[in-house]
Amino acid sequence: MNKGAIQRFAIWARNELIAQVSQRAYQYGITKEGCGEANAVTVGGRALTADEQKQRKELVDQIRSKGYAQVMEEVAYTWFNRFIALRFMEVNNYLPSHIRVFSDSTGAFKPEILSDVLHLDLPGLNREKVAEYIESNDTEGLYRYLLLTQCNALNDPLPRMFEKMGGYTELLLPNNILKQDSVLGHMVTDIPEADWTDQVQIIGWLYQFYNTELKADVFGKSGKITKNDIPAATQLFTPDWIVRYMVENSLGRIYVDKRKNEGIYADGRGLDEMTWHEAESERIATEKLIADKMGWKYYLAEAEQTPEVRKQLDEIQNEYANLDVKDIKVIDPCMGSGHILVYAFDVLMQIYEASGYSQRDAAQSILENNLYGLDIDDRAAQLAYFAVMMKARQYDRRIFSRGIQPHVYSIFESNGLDSSSVEYFINSNPKLKKDFGTLMDELRDAKEYGSILNISQVDFSALYARVEEVRADISIFREIVLNSILPLIQVAEVLSQRYHATITNPPYMSVSNSDTKLNDYVRRHYEDSKNDMYSVFIERCRKLTKKHYLQAMITMQSWMFTAIYGGLRKKLGTSTVVNLLQLGSRGFDEISGEVVQTASFVIRNDSTANYFGSYIDLTLGNSEASKERIFFSENTLYHAVYSDFKNVPNSSLAYWLSRGALRCFGEKKLCEVASTREGMTTADNDRFLRCWFEVPFSRFNPSAKSLEDAIASSKKWFPYNKGGTNRKWYGNRDLVVNWENDGFEIKNLKDAKTGRIRSHNYNAEFSFRESGTWTAICSGDIMVRFSETGTLFDSKGASVFAPTSAMLEYIIGMLNSKVSSVFLKVLSPAYEYKVGHVANVPLIIEDQNSVQLLVENCIRLSRNDWDDFETSWDFICHPLVANQQYAAACHPNEEASPEHYLYAAYQMWLAATERRFQQLKVNEEKLNRLFIDLYGLQDELTPEVEDKDVTVRRADLGRDIRSLISYAVGCMFGRYSLDRPGLVFAGYSKIEQTTKTLDGDDPELEKFAKQNADGSVSYGSYYHEVNQDNYKSFPIDTDNIIPICDDDYFDDDITGRFVKWVETVYGKETLEENLKFIADALGGKGTPREVIRSYFLNDFYADHLKTYQKRPIYWLFDSGKKNGFKALIYMHRYQSDLLARMRTDYVHEQQERYRTQLTHLADAIEHAGAAERVKLTKQQTKLQEQALEIQKYEEKVHHLADQNIQIDLDDGVKHNYELFADVLAKIK
Repeated sequence: MNKGAIQRFAIWARNELIAQVSQRAYQYGITKEGCGEANAVTVGGRALTADEQKQRKELVDQIRSKGYAQVMEEVAYTWFNRFIALRFMEVNNYLPSHIRVFSDSTGAFKPEILSDVLHLDLPGLNREKVAEYIESNDTEGLYRYLLLTQCNALNDPLPRMFEKMGGYTELLLPNNILKQDSVLGHMVTDIPEADWTDQVQIIGWLYQFYNTELKADVFGKSGKITKNDIPAATQLFTPDWIVRYMVENSLGRIYVDKRKNEGIYADGRGLDEMTWHEAESERIATEKLIADKMGWKYYLAEAEQTPEVRKQLDEIQNEYANLDVKDIKVIDPCMGSGHILVYAFDVLMQIYEASGYSQRDAAQSILENNLYGLDIDDRAAQLAYFAVMMKARQYDRRIFSRGIQPHVYSIFESNGLDSSSVEYFINSNPKLKKDFGTLMDELRDAKEYGSILNISQVDFSALYARVEEVRADISIFREIVLNSILPLIQVAEVLSQRYHATITNPPYMSVSNSDTKLNDYVRRHYEDSKNDMYSVFIERCRKLTKKHYLQAMITMQSWMFTAIYGGLRKKLGTSTVVNLLQLGSRGFDEISGEVVQTASFVIRNDSTANYFGSYIDLTLGNSEASKERIFFSENTLYHAVYSDFKNVPNSSLAYWLSRGALRCFGEKKLCEVASTREGMTTADNDRFLRCWFEVPFSRFNPSAKSLEDAIASSKKWFPYNKGGTNRKWYGNRDLVVNWENDGFEIKNLKDAKTGRIRSHNYNAEFSFRESGTWTAICSGDIMVRFSETGTLFDSKGASVFAPTSAMLEYIIGMLNSKVSSVFLKVLSPAYEYKVGHVANVPLIIEDQNSVQLLVENCIRLSRNDWDDFETSWDFICHPLVANQQYAAACHPNEEASPEHYLYAAYQMWLAATERRFQQLKVNEEKLNRLFIDLYGLQDELTPEVEDKDVTVRRADLGRDIRSLISYAVGCMFGRYSLDRPGLVFAGYSKIEQTTKTLDGDDPELEKFAKQNADGSVSYGSYYHEVNQDNYKSFPIDTDNIIPICDDDYFDDDITGRFVKWVETVYGKETLEENLKFIADALGGKGTPREVIRSYFLNDFYADHLKTYQKRPIYWLFDSGKKNGFKALIYMHRYQSDLLARMRTDYVHEQQERYRTQLTHLADAIEHAGAAERVKLTKQQTKLQEQALEIQKYEEKVHHLADQNIQIDLDDGVKHNYELFADVLAKIK
C-alpha cells in the first residue's frame, strides 16, 4: 500500500474541498463575512429555484448555528467520505449498477457512468433531464446530475453514508469535478487502484491523513481542547496486527474456550492417568490447534495454571460453552473508522461458519445481533458504518436489498430536541415521559463525553414501539422523530448494554486539557483514572463488559507503572489479566520518539485468584514490524500472578521479575540509609548558570567545604551538577552557578508582576556536600557519578547523600550495577530517574569493604579520564605532550628517543587509555557479580559488561590530534603554558571599583591597582594582561590576535605558530615526520602544512564549538565564505581597543596586500600565454572576491571599534559574543 500517496492526497484533498465548497457558497452570496438574507430569492441578480432557496436557507441556518468555518469543514468531509465510498465500491464492483462512477475498466479517470448513460438503470434517474444535458452538450452538468442521482440511489441501502439529496450539501458539490486536477481526478490517478481493495487500510489511512492538519491546528492553539477538537486531537489508526491480537484474544478466546476441552485426552488417557503438567500441556496444545485452524496467528494460549486455578476457570468457561453465537455481543466504543469492527466481523463469520451457518445468513445475523460501535466523531462513524456494510457485502451479494442496518452510530446528544417534538413523541404516556426524559438528561452535551457516559437501563422496547407508531403516522413531527429521537434512543441503548467482548483503542488525551464539562464529569465518575481519557476508558470498558467476559484494549502504558494510577491498578486487581503486550515507544509507525508508549492487553471481568497471566515485552522493537517479530519469537514472554505485584512500590506491574526479585522489594529501601534530593530551580538559568570556562577563574571556587566557607571566599561561581551526558563514576563537571554572597541574587529573584520569589529548593542542608549525582532523563540505565565536596545541584541533577563516604560509595556502586536497573525499570519505566524512584530501590548491605575498594578505583579511573581533557578545570597537560615529557625523562641522551616522535607519544596514550578502559570494565563486572549474588538475581542477570557501556574514552587518533591542536592554540594565547601545569591564565572581569584593600592576596592584579583616599582600590577600565614570564619555552601571542590565512601573510599566522609549537615540543629533527603524522590524522590533500592550514581555515572552529558546547573561549573574527579575513582572539584576554588594533594592524594590512597582488596579477595576465592566463585569471577572481569581502568587513569592524566595547566575563559567552555578532563567525 502506497501510504505516501494516500497521505499526500488526503491532506491536499481536505484543503481543496474546503476551498471548492467555499467557492460554491460564495456563488450563493455566502462568505465568512456574512450570509445576507436567509430567505433570499435572488443572488447577484440571478433568481434561485425553489430547491436552491430551500437549500440556501438550510445552509444559512447551519452557519448561524455552528459558524462558517465549521460548516465548510463538515461539507468538505461529507463529500470526501462519499467520494472515497463510491471509489471503493466501484473498484470492488459493489455498486448495484455495476457501472463505475469515476473511472473506466482500465482504471483511467474516464467515468463509465457517462459513456454508459443511455443504458444506465438508476433509481430516480430522470431520462428527460439526461437528454437535455446531452442535447445542450453540458457534460459537466450531466455528470453532476448523475453523481447526485447515484448518491441518492445509495441512500436506501446505505442511508448513513448517502443521505437523501436535496439538502445543503448538494448545493455545495464542488465545480469542475471532471477536470484532471480535481479531487476526483487526483483520487483516481494518485492512489493505485490495488490499494482500494484493502478496505480496512484504505479507509483508515484516508481518515487519519485527512485529519493531519486539523490535528496540528488543535495542538498548535492555546486553551482547552473542545468537543469539536477531540476527534482530530485523538484519532490514531491502530496497527493491523494489534487489532488482530485484541480481537483474537477476546472474541476468539470465547470460541476457543467453548472448544478447548475437546480432544485434550485424545491419546486415550484420562485425567487421572496424567501428571498435572501433562494435562495442562495437552490443553495448551489444543488451544493452539483450534486457533491455528481458524487462522488466528496472534492468539495466545492461556498459560499453565495450578489445579486450584483451573477449577475456577472451568466454572467460568462452562458458561462460554452454553453461549450461542447469535448471542455474542461485541462493541468498540471508540470505533474510529471501524478497523476493529471489520476484523471482528471476519472472526464472527468464522465462528458462524464453524457452527454451520451460511455466509449469507451469518452476515445478516452479525449486523443484527453481534456488532456494536460508537464514536464521538460523525466523520468516523460514517466511515465505520460504511466499512461494516462493505464487509457484509463481501459475504452477501444481496445484503443491500435486505434493509438491514448495523448498530454503529455517532454519539448523539439531546441538546437540539425541541419540546414540541418531545411532547409529540411521549404522547402523554407517563412511563415514556420518565424514560425518555432520563435519556435526554443523560445525553445532554453527549459529544462532550462520548462513550464514557453511564446510561440508565430504561424500557427501550417501549421506546422503539413508539418509534414504530410514529413511522406509520402522518405528522409534521415524523421526520424529527426518525432523524433525531430514534438515533438518541439507539445510542442510549448501546451505551446501557453489557457486552461479551469490549475491544477498543481509546483516545489518548490528558483530561486536564479538556474543557470544564468533561473535566468535571470525569472527576465525579472516574476518580481512580481521571488523569487521561485512555485510563477513563479502561474503567468504562470494564463496566461495559459482562461478568466473566473479556475487555481488550491498546492504551498508553503509564497505567502499569506510575503512582497516579495506583488506585486504578488496585481496582484492576479484581479483574484477571489474561495477557498483555508492553509495546513501549514506536508501537505506531506514524509516531516517532519516546512520548507515546503503549501497551495492549486482554482482561477478563472477574477475579481469578493466583492466575498466571501471559506478558510479552516488546519494548526493544523500534517499529511495528520489529515488535511483531518479537511477539512471534516469544523470547520475552513472561508469566506472572497479578497479586504478586502488591510488594512493588505503587503495585507497579513488574511482570518480568522473578518471584525472588519481587521479594527484594520487601528489603530495606535506599531512603532508609541515605537521602535523595532534587536540587534548586534558579528560575533564570541564562542569568545564573555558566560553563566554568566562560567566567574568570579568579572568581571561581571549586572546593568550598560549606556555606560559610563559600561566603568567606568572596567568590561568585561554584560548581553545579545538572545532569549531562551518559557517564558513570565521575565527570560532567561543566557548569557553575552564581552563589555569590550565599546566593543573594538567586534568592531575591522576584516575579515582576506578583513580587513573589521565583527560585526555590536551595537545599541548604545538603549544599557543598559530597554526593552521588545522576542525569534525571536517560536513554538507558541510570548512571551515577561521584561529586566531591564543593558542589551545588539542580533539579535536573538529582543527588543522593549518605552519612559516611563509605556508605555513599557503596550506594553509588549498587546503583551503577546491573542490579539497580532491575528495580528502576519498575520504578521508572520511562527512564526518568526521579529522587523518589531511586529512594525506593532495595538496598542490601554486605561485603561493604570489597565494594568500596572497587568503587574507589572506578571513580579514580573515571576522574583521570575526565581530567585528561581540557574541558576539566583540573586539566594539567595534554596527554600527548605529557607522554613526550615522560619519554624525554626516560631517554635523556638519545638522539632518536621517543620524546621526539608524536607517534610514540600517541602509542603510549593508546596503551594507557586501553588499560584504563579494560580495568574499569573488569571492575564493573566484579561489582555486577557481587550485587547479583547478593540480591539472588542469577536467573535475571549476567555480570558481563559490553564495551559500549563503559563510559571512559579510548584513544581516538582523529579526536586526540584535534584536541592537541586545541591545546596548542591555548598555548599560543597563554591559556596554557609548556612551562607551567594546568590553567595558567583565564582573565579577570572588568572591575571599576572595589572595597578590597591592597592586602597582597593577588599580586598579579595588585600591580595595576591604585589606592583611593577612602581606602578602596580602583582598577579602572582595563583588562589584566598576562605575565610573560610564565611562557619562556613558547612565547604567547602578544596582541591576542592570531590571523588564519590561506597563505603566510602575517608573521603570527596560526599555521606558522602551530608548526613552531610542534617543533618546540617534539624537536626540530623530527618536525616533518610529526607534521605528517598530524596531517594524516586530520585527513585531506596536499602537503602536511597545507592540510593543517586547511584545517584551521575550515574545521578548527567547528571542533572548538563542539568541544566547548557552543560557548567558545576563542572567538573567530570572520569576513565570510571567501576567507578574505579570519583571526582568532582569546576571550579572556580581550581589551576594549582590540578591534581598533585588529583593524589597523591586520585588516588594513591584508587589504593592502590584496591590492598589491591584484596589481601584479593584472600585469602577469597581460603578458601570459593562454594556458597560464586561465590559471592566473582564476587567482585574480578569487582575490577580487576576497578584496570585496574584506572591504565590507572593514566597515563593520570600524563601526564596532569606534564604540570601544568592554566586556564582563561574568556575563558569559552568549551575551558577550552577541555584542560582536556582525563580525564573528556564526555559532552553529
